[in-house]
Amino acid sequence: MNTNITACSLYLAGGCFWGVEALFRQMPGVFDTCVGYANGRQNITEAEARYEIVCTGTTGLHECCRVSFNAMKTSSDALLYAFFRIIDPTLTNQQGNDIGSQYQAAAFWPPEDQQLEADVLRVFSIERARCEKAHGAGSFRVQAQPLREFFPAEQYHQDYLIKNPGGYCHVPLSVIRRLSTEAFDPRTYRRSNG
Repeated sequence: MNTNITACSLYLAGGCFWGVEALFRQMPGVFDTCVGYANGRQNITEAEARYEIVCTGTTGLHECCRVSFNAMKTSSDALLYAFFRIIDPTLTNQQGNDIGSQYQAAAFWPPEDQQLEADVLRVFSIERARCEKAHGAGSFRVQAQPLREFFPAEQYHQDYLIKNPGGYCHVPLSVIRRLSTEAFDPRTYRRSNG
């Protein structure tokens, strides 16, 4: 990894993108968020990356939040730790009350960022082991893939919970507040803690 490059982007799909964005917008070291649609079926077009079409389940796109962060101020481990605290890793095509393929939990990374890929896969291995220890073999349903495409969502979805403070959120606001201020312990993702 080139240490001169401190800006990284991680793409996190954790159910409805409003709550995911609300959390990561407040995380230390995050300098930008953008909600959108990621990793759809083959030959997906930008014209199909619209909320009404995505909700039909025909696109394969995930509701996703691009989390741009300064790697000198936070780590992908800290962001992934928060991500795994707001999702149920045992669910397929659902988070909270939101049901549909667009709500499948996943993490995506730019394919050229080999360090970020290694970090994501290491954390996923640890979280998978924790999940399967608690819920049984094969219970971990969260996807991890290189990013193929990301289409920013319509403007009314951006910063939705700021514009609509009483809006629906599958992530309790108390959890968002706690995770955005909690100090991350880097020992969390050491192999021996799996």
